[in-house]
Amino acid sequence: MRTQAKRPAMRPEALNSLFVETEALDGVGPKLRRPLEKLGLTRIRDLAYHLPDRFVERRVITNLDEGSIGENVVVALTVREHRAPPGRGPFRVVAEDVAGNICTLTYFGRASYSAKKQLPVGETRWVAGRLDQYGQMLQIVHPEHVSENASAPLGHLCEAVYPLSEGLTQGRLGSLVSQALQGLPDLPEWIEPGLAAKTGWPVWREALAAAHRSADAEARDRLAYDELLANALALMLVRESNRSQRGTPLQGDGALRAKLQLPFALTGAQARSIREIEGDLAQGAPMLRLLQGDVGSGKTVVALSAMLIAVEAGAQAALLAPTEILARQHYETLSRMLRGTGVEIALLTGRDKGKAREAILMGLLDGSIQIVVGTHAIFQDSVTYRNLALVVIDEQHRFGVGQRLMLARKGRRVPHTLAMTATPIPRTLTLAQYGEMEVSKLDELPPGRQAIDTRVVAVERLDDVAQALARHIASGQQAYWVCPMVTENENEDLAAAEARYAALKERFGDAVALVHGQLRPEVKDAAMERFARGEASLLVATTVIEVGVDVPNATLMVIEQAERFGLAQLHQLRGRVGRGSGKSTCLLLRGDKLSETARQRLALMRETQDGFRLAEEDLQLRGGGELLGTRQSGDTPFRIANLEQITRLLPMAHDDARLLIERDGGLSGERGEAARLLLYLFERDWGVQLLRSG
Repeated sequence: MRTQAKRPAMRPEALNSLFVETEALDGVGPKLRRPLEKLGLTRIRDLAYHLPDRFVERRVITNLDEGSIGENVVVALTVREHRAPPGRGPFRVVAEDVAGNICTLTYFGRASYSAKKQLPVGETRWVAGRLDQYGQMLQIVHPEHVSENASAPLGHLCEAVYPLSEGLTQGRLGSLVSQALQGLPDLPEWIEPGLAAKTGWPVWREALAAAHRSADAEARDRLAYDELLANALALMLVRESNRSQRGTPLQGDGALRAKLQLPFALTGAQARSIREIEGDLAQGAPMLRLLQGDVGSGKTVVALSAMLIAVEAGAQAALLAPTEILARQHYETLSRMLRGTGVEIALLTGRDKGKAREAILMGLLDGSIQIVVGTHAIFQDSVTYRNLALVVIDEQHRFGVGQRLMLARKGRRVPHTLAMTATPIPRTLTLAQYGEMEVSKLDELPPGRQAIDTRVVAVERLDDVAQALARHIASGQQAYWVCPMVTENENEDLAAAEARYAALKERFGDAVALVHGQLRPEVKDAAMERFARGEASLLVATTVIEVGVDVPNATLMVIEQAERFGLAQLHQLRGRVGRGSGKSTCLLLRGDKLSETARQRLALMRETQDGFRLAEEDLQLRGGGELLGTRQSGDTPFRIANLEQITRLLPMAHDDARLLIERDGGLSGERGEAARLLLYLFERDWGVQLLRSG
């Protein structure tokens, strides 16, 4: 029975076959569905776009003398003998080529059962695999293909290698992808005709088939361009829709802002950003602005000024944070800043229950609570506002455009939106992720902030680091120790937060606290609070502390296996120290095997503390072939386009989308209808919904 994934309203019928669930394919049942789901392959469309990581090129040889050790070959071999192991050793099939050269086909474990059937003694088979040498004997370990078909070599000369999950094999996944590609519909062309002619790219259906057949650069570019065009078009539709909406003009009298008693003067960048936001808030169209700030640049003060403008104008403001830890941190910081202003602020998270929650909900409904800070709980259906006019979203990259649009339903009119990110983002990726937003940039640090002394230390000096840490703690200061993993991985020698915590706790006792993403929220919060209050001197953590943790007395950061982190992430972690008046140090503990890229990253960390420069350098270092690391550059909306393609093709996609909207009638007309298909194909249909509702 053909089942279809839940269909959004008005999805074009031409795409229905692509959104049928994978269970409609031959051979897919509950057992196979689970490993497919781990890869995000739940529909035909997902399989079609599950592109190979690489391709194995094989050469057909007539005899083994023509092959080289380590080469992938296809050769005809005649089976002479089966050698079963006396104990638990490998099962070997002795075979020879047409010239009489001997080769052993070696199988481990249960694979030997199929080997006996596939390779009967006396029969000739085409064998595909990697030619190796064991002692003086040529061998192929676990041949990738065995066939008696005389034309078999033609089918194995270039073979796709797909990303897998446990329970899937290359053969099984390749078969499912083939089924998915066979049912692809013919779709009209959405690329601007002049550009399509200039590039010579294949049409959509041919591009998908070619990308699974070989490392076809033109096909890959075509598919990446489609994804970038869908994203650019959807973001432009958001911007166009926003301009047509009626917001609530907010003009404050400055009375509440004048009561703020800040212990520092605003930087030029902060003052400039506040003026830009103030100008947006006064307009009839809702603000859509991104506040991009480096570590320690003072985004919170800018956000508070925006929220106070809303309160001065008689409206309410909400600050949305991605985690409870970050929400509580913001609440405490803002509460301190607001003392003496008379502004009522509340914290609302998913853990708030009973009378306390009811009191907050009532305060939001009657307007007595003017600013609320919280997780996504502040936008649940049960939460109603008297007059919500401004939404501040922290760590914007953790929330999709669709989630932002959900917020619009909470105000009398569409609320103004100020999104913030503490991750400096390269210019190209800013356009890709925030193309619908105006951007304010805090590229200036507050005066008096000291540079953080950054050093690279070999892991062999771990004892020296521990002794320095002991002296640091004895002096009354606090420290972080960051590990890349939570638990030990059997296959890789990675540092683990739990193992490091146990070792450090043995030395420092109850002065050590542990935080990682797999702990229950209340346990995590309790550990963070112990550290923030100074009851714990050392916090062992994973990258859960990457953003939002503010403990001025913490002046030492140790990052273990620093070569495994991207530049942007290392910079964020380093920014957890240097937040007070004391001199701070960041120690980057490195392993003994460094790639050239890792070496350059660590050198740059020593050289500069400019997050915007580091973001641009990180983009260059990761280069064209490496897919975007979501933790290194903010969650990007792309699964197909790689860094090099984004840099090269995004400006073209942006111009193409603008032409479609400004010159070619948007989503009406022949090309517009094709573009509508594209938006649904890449699930950017919130752009279509906006157009319809606007």
